[in-house]
Amino acid sequence: MDTPRTLMQGVGTVNTGHNEDYVIETQGLSKSFGETVALRDLNLRVPRNSIFGFLGPNGAGKTTTIKLLLGLIQPTAGGGTVFGRDISRNSVEVRRRIGYLAQVPSYYTHMTAREILRFKMRFYYSGPREAIEERVAETLGMVELDDKADRPIKGFSGGERQRLGIAQAQVHRPDLLILDEPAANLDPMGRRDVLNIMDGLREHSTVFYSTHILDDVERVSDTVAILNRGELLAQAPIGELLAGGGGTVYTMTIKGDHQSAYSRISAQEWVSNVNVVHGDERTRLQIGVSDEGAAEDLLLRLAVAEGGAVVTEFGRRRYELEDVFVDMVEGDNGGK
Repeated sequence: MDTPRTLMQGVGTVNTGHNEDYVIETQGLSKSFGETVALRDLNLRVPRNSIFGFLGPNGAGKTTTIKLLLGLIQPTAGGGTVFGRDISRNSVEVRRRIGYLAQVPSYYTHMTAREILRFKMRFYYSGPREAIEERVAETLGMVELDDKADRPIKGFSGGERQRLGIAQAQVHRPDLLILDEPAANLDPMGRRDVLNIMDGLREHSTVFYSTHILDDVERVSDTVAILNRGELLAQAPIGELLAGGGGTVYTMTIKGDHQSAYSRISAQEWVSNVNVVHGDERTRLQIGVSDEGAAEDLLLRLAVAEGGAVVTEFGRRRYELEDVFVDMVEGDNGGK
């Protein structure tokens, strides 16, 4: 089957020296509205074929960033590239390779889902009608709307409208999907459906989405950026964020004589601190270390060296994204 990219053979990308591993790169990207600074010195790098969660509280500057990337508004300072093309000078070329879902998608509600996707395809593909119909049907099946494809949209639920929004954003097989709060205002089932669709798109596209729903980010994202008050607080693979930014911490749950284990562990020069959390039958040690290799090799042996203690759980502490997010945002707010 011919694809919508037939129309884009003449677009290509000019060698601008950008890193091909990154779809989006911004340098000092800033935007002010009068005296209000909405975005300040944003430096982002979005890896190709990743799901990139752009996280922040309401009003953090997420939607402003998306509008700048799409060329819908112009930066006050700084700039950026998408596919190596300047977001200000080459915005039309950039948008040909992007699928976009607004935070609150709107439709002509008398139209059907199939009609909406046909309409969108005509902007990107001028091949045979049969090819358009095949792609529309494939996309409706992907978002599980094939059984409702010919019903007026006015009867759709919120989740069905959001799934249709993702369908129209990617029906032309874009290289980059930009989704603004794709799972906001949905019930748990609707959110699950949207996240499953996003997860399935990573094979063919890069997905850049904004959200303030922490659980969603943890479920599907490869890389996360945290924005607050228009400023970037962190950007890293999600595994690094969840490993904790305040040093390496191991947790150990002990049944039996924890005091001897505590004494041996806390005496090590590579152990910075040991917090003890007492339970009814078990005691948990939270062990901060400066040498991860020594910790992996020795902590368990130190705990059970003289018998009398049984270690029932042991591992590096995995932080919840909520812990990381709240610590960063509250710390940032407290300093301003």
